[in-house]
Amino acid sequence: MKKSLVLAMAMALGVTASAYAANNPFSDVPAGHWAYDSLAKLAAAGVIDGYGDSTFGGDKLMTRYEMAQITAKAMAKGANVDKLAAEFADELDNLGVRVANLEKKADNVKISGQIRYEYGHRSGDFVHPYNYNGVAKAAKDSVAKHRLRSRLYISGKINEDWSYTGRLENNQDLSNNAGDEKTYFNQAWVDGKLGGLKVVAGKTDLTLANGNIYDDTAEYIGLSYGKDVKVNAYYGKPITTEYNYNYDEILGISLSGKAGKLSLSAGYDIFKNSLGVSSATTCYTKEDEDNAIWNINASYAFDKNVKLNATYLNSNLDQGDIATTFNDVDTDGYVIGLAYKGANRNKVGSWGAWATYYDQGVGTVVAHTMKTGDWDLFATEGYKGYDLGANYTLAKNMVYNIDYYELEGKESGLKNKVLWSRLQINF
Repeated sequence: MKKSLVLAMAMALGVTASAYAANNPFSDVPAGHWAYDSLAKLAAAGVIDGYGDSTFGGDKLMTRYEMAQITAKAMAKGANVDKLAAEFADELDNLGVRVANLEKKADNVKISGQIRYEYGHRSGDFVHPYNYNGVAKAAKDSVAKHRLRSRLYISGKINEDWSYTGRLENNQDLSNNAGDEKTYFNQAWVDGKLGGLKVVAGKTDLTLANGNIYDDTAEYIGLSYGKDVKVNAYYGKPITTEYNYNYDEILGISLSGKAGKLSLSAGYDIFKNSLGVSSATTCYTKEDEDNAIWNINASYAFDKNVKLNATYLNSNLDQGDIATTFNDVDTDGYVIGLAYKGANRNKVGSWGAWATYYDQGVGTVVAHTMKTGDWDLFATEGYKGYDLGANYTLAKNMVYNIDYYELEGKESGLKNKVLWSRLQINF
């Protein structure tokens, strides 16, 4: 038994060892030995008993079963040895000792985190959609954004089936010298099981149609059922951090499954707007006009490295539903992407690359996974364009990501070019 383990277990029993030091329990442990007092205490308490020849055998290797027996005896004496019990749970179960909840008691609350530095540069045509007159284009312009974002996740087990997670986020704007920063406790949710249903409830991330419709925070309850074929449903409220669309209620359902290398899913999502348009919003639907979106997604893995993705989207909006000055709008579209490998944060030197083409109409974009384009413009007319990107693992838990976008309004022809880079560190 290691020195630190002997001392720790003796201290866990909460009785001074000197009371047991008068009688030597083991002939091969002299009174001057560093472990004498602690072993005397453990022997007197009945936690260890050595071998039949009155020796302790401290130079011998201990089996896991022998260690489990010692742990069980210490538990019976009231010692706090939960971590040991979790380690030797299988052996203790064989001894008939109930330890099913010890793993949850030991280190029940966990903290993980993420630090991300982002730099983005956008250039091209800049114009507010309500000022566009259909003829003149806005002047060329550019803007650079620097951001340092830190997130701490605090999670803990509620019981065998349920857990809780909260997220603390700090954002620092490095674009100027003003020292702008904000800290929020901006997510909190529970997830678990109710019978055969998987449940998530609270304020957390919601991703729809691979992020092409929505990829942001939402307050909602989501239900999922099935394994090979899954049915998912949700209801709640969107909380978009990048855009100001006045949708005040969301609900949807999807069905997904897999057949060999082919994965398929189909979804129907409704964004309700009872707030309407005001001078302070960029919401592109008129009051009481709901945006219902169909989406079909397919993914085919040629092998473990190459994957082809395709998404079709269609919104029920028509010209009369949209607060825009354009004479014609397209309300359906598609996204096609090809991906090769991908950076694994646990494997230094791993990398990936991808190319994606977008042709999305009005109503199919609410809070896109791309945090780069001029969405105030593109939301009222749709957009098309492409993205080229790559990522690389610099060191364990340190991944660098770079994207280049060229996007164009489908009606106005106004363009954005974006270079977006990110260094993400997980701990």
